[in-house]
Amino acid sequence: MITLFPSGWTGFGGSANLAERIAWENDLSQPQPVRASLFVTCIIDQLYPEVGVSVVRTLRRCGVDVDFPEGQSCCGQPLYNSGFTQEARKLAMRTLDALDGSEYVVVPSGSCGAMLRVFYEDLFADDPAMLERAEALRDRVYEFTEFLTHVLGIESAPVEQPTAERKVAYHPSCHLLREMRVTNGPQTLLSNAAGVDLVDLPDAEQCCGFGGTFAIKYPHISEEMLADKVESIERSGADTITACDMGCLMHIGGAISRRELPISVRHVAQILDDVGD
Repeated sequence: MITLFPSGWTGFGGSANLAERIAWENDLSQPQPVRASLFVTCIIDQLYPEVGVSVVRTLRRCGVDVDFPEGQSCCGQPLYNSGFTQEARKLAMRTLDALDGSEYVVVPSGSCGAMLRVFYEDLFADDPAMLERAEALRDRVYEFTEFLTHVLGIESAPVEQPTAERKVAYHPSCHLLREMRVTNGPQTLLSNAAGVDLVDLPDAEQCCGFGGTFAIKYPHISEEMLADKVESIERSGADTITACDMGCLMHIGGAISRRELPISVRHVAQILDDVGD
């Protein structure tokens, strides 16, 4: 039997019943909030928790009900990239368990997002049951700016107070661009952000040289790539460099600090959250 009225409904016989009916219909007409789980990433959790706060604040201002699955751990990418497949699988299984009931999974990193969305399928290619779970997760994983633009349809994130004018250059991280194929979303959000003058970054798509364990295995190559990136940032005339990955920004920020350059380093979420220096 299909029931169209709440339990106890007796018709329109009195004002109390009418009030109940109106309240019930109002509840039905209210849009249900989008629910999303934050997969925070190791770097943000351990080194830059303020970025995670900005992600949550921005999502909530956009009407998203955000939760934080406490069972989450490392996505397993460092182990996977280093050839420790079995160890990476253990972490991936833990991640799948933690995110199993999530409607959406928002990741403030193209690198970790790519691991969850692209490479978990490779990890479990020979395990049909786990592969099915990895494929189900794949369809729910979004990088932070991708979630705003593709799921919520937002091109301008709401802020409480506009920040002072700043010239911002955007660095598109390799995994975000090449694995998750997120292209124009971050630039659109930044272009529409109050107080942001988005300037062109020369050779923007060139790697910064971080690449996780790449910077450890090949430090000399990494340093040369980093030097090129910082020189590009200087040529852009920006006073702020931003990206969607704190790994890249940590790498770039170290060089900026060593050179004592007057350039701020901010995750895109911090700029959208209007976090100043």
